[in-house]
Amino acid sequence: MKALWIVLIPAVLAGCASGRGGDDYERTEARRVYEVKMGVIESLRPVKLEGTESGIGAAAGGAVGGIAGSTAGKGKGSAIGAVLGAVVGGLAGAAGEEMATRKTGLEIIVKIDYGRTIAIVQEDKGEQFAVGDRVRILESGGQARVTR
Repeated sequence: MKALWIVLIPAVLAGCASGRGGDDYERTEARRVYEVKMGVIESLRPVKLEGTESGIGAAAGGAVGGIAGSTAGKGKGSAIGAVLGAVVGGLAGAAGEEMATRKTGLEIIVKIDYGRTIAIVQEDKGEQFAVGDRVRILESGGQARVTR
């Protein structure tokens, strides 16, 4: 049962993660000025986006591991078990969080109308982009997204 929590906690955290697709905006991006550029997609390539490492998975795994480890033995054995359980649980929780929050992405190469070619990587949210599609690029504060 305790091992189940180590698996479930990162899965719950994955549901809390915000998206990074062309249609996903953070609250702080509202009312921001964006420069709009138009262009044509020259190539697409699937990529992997790393998962989050917020520390929550490690903390949760460490807590569960420490509790589980403390049940091993009595006295000093219980204390040693708690420490070892916390370390192993923390490592497992961190790895579980990173794996559970990984996303698939797209590297999109766009030839801008005025001749410049750029690459943007964003989460693949099923937009169904294709080579030759006319798209717009919204850019602000060093960040950009590709939309239709």
